[in-house]
Amino acid sequence: MIVGTPELNVDQHFLASAHAILADLVAGGAAIGWVDPPTPDQVTALLTDVATAATAGDAALYAAYLDGSLAGLGYWRRYPRPTHRPNASLEKIAVVADAQGHGVGRALVSALVSDARNAGIEVLTLDFRGDNTRAQHLYKSLGFTEYGRLPNFVAFGDRRYDMVMFMLDFR
Repeated sequence: MIVGTPELNVDQHFLASAHAILADLVAGGAAIGWVDPPTPDQVTALLTDVATAATAGDAALYAAYLDGSLAGLGYWRRYPRPTHRPNASLEKIAVVADAQGHGVGRALVSALVSDARNAGIEVLTLDFRGDNTRAQHLYKSLGFTEYGRLPNFVAFGDRRYDMVMFMLDFR
């Protein structure tokens, strides 16, 4: 089941579950914005900010549930500059390891894309680490195209990865 703002209840239980997912993924090497696993306070601040922006129509937060448990989450946010407001960035698509490969990520991204389109977004962007071929396949299958690549931009320990930038143009 996919639930999005405003129906999504961003309460302490949701925030604790979201923290567990994000911290576990980062601990396992996922490139979702942190080098070290985020603290509960960092996740609470981030998702509270996104939920607040959603009430103003400047974001959307979606969650995927399997058997009553949080299995994934993701969000989009508008760019803050007045000249960039028709555009948004798809951020933090995160799915628990056990649910990966079962359509949860596709369902989340599809719901977020639909929501962004309905919110009047003209161009939806995202970026990901170049070794994440599953994400690349998913985004391409949903109509995203590559618009840029920064070679060796992402540092993870001694390793370097490209940052790949994709876009979906609704115009």
